Amino acid sequence: MPAPAKKAAQVAIAKPDTSLVRRARKVDRILAETYPDARAELDFTNPFECLVVTVVSAQTTDRRVNAASPALFAAYPTPEAMAAAPREHMEQLLGPLGFFRAKTDSLLKLSQALVERYDGQVPDRLEDLVTLPGVGRKTANVVLGNAFGKPGITVDTHFGRLARRLGWTEETDPVKVEHAVGALFPKRDWTMLSHHLIWHGRRRCHAKKPACGACPVARLCPSFGAGPTDPVEAEKLVTTQGPA
Repeated sequence: MPAPAKKAAQVAIAKPDTSLVRRARKVDRILAETYPDARAELDFTNPFECLVVTVVSAQTTDRRVNAASPALFAAYPTPEAMAAAPREHMEQLLGPLGFFRAKTDSLLKLSQALVERYDGQVPDRLEDLVTLPGVGRKTANVVLGNAFGKPGITVDTHFGRLARRLGWTEETDPVKVEHAVGALFPKRDWTMLSHHLIWHGRRRCHAKKPACGACPVARLCPSFGAGPTDPVEAEKLVTTQGPA
């Protein structure tokens, strides 16, 4: 039987100003045009793989996870197989990702919970996903939006940074950011909004030196000038993909 669901976080959000809603939605439309291929940059073929690669992506890069995951899923393609995996072999497969002992422990506990509580199926409700070992709201929303087609806002470091730079919220707590930004957009847009902001954060709006002079939403950004505003200098900072 599924474990009792945790009570959803209650966050009071005031109705946002209409002008802020309009500006935020215009930013998203421009980013959608700028990054028409925006998507999850982790590779997966089903909800279980989506859940696993998202969990092990912490403190490493998507490209490293994508390089390691084929061998992992060839050996352990299902929760049942992974739950019975020898720890030493799992650690070997996860070694290139760093923190491999902790990640092995997370995957063993996660797959065992899926088998014991959900008959080996990944649940498609946030309140169920967050009861699984190692799964928080960010991971749950990634799975909901990308594996099940259910709207979810993924507040990673890029999303939170851009939401504040764009003046959409002053909150730093991820759950409060999620609710504040969610109030600005129709629910149907949440998953793609997450991709747009994350792609922009990885390619232009960098943490230390944003490419302000080469930013498609510069005129709508109250933080314009945080990085180089000269177009030539800023263009040098633009990357075509996320960090290696």
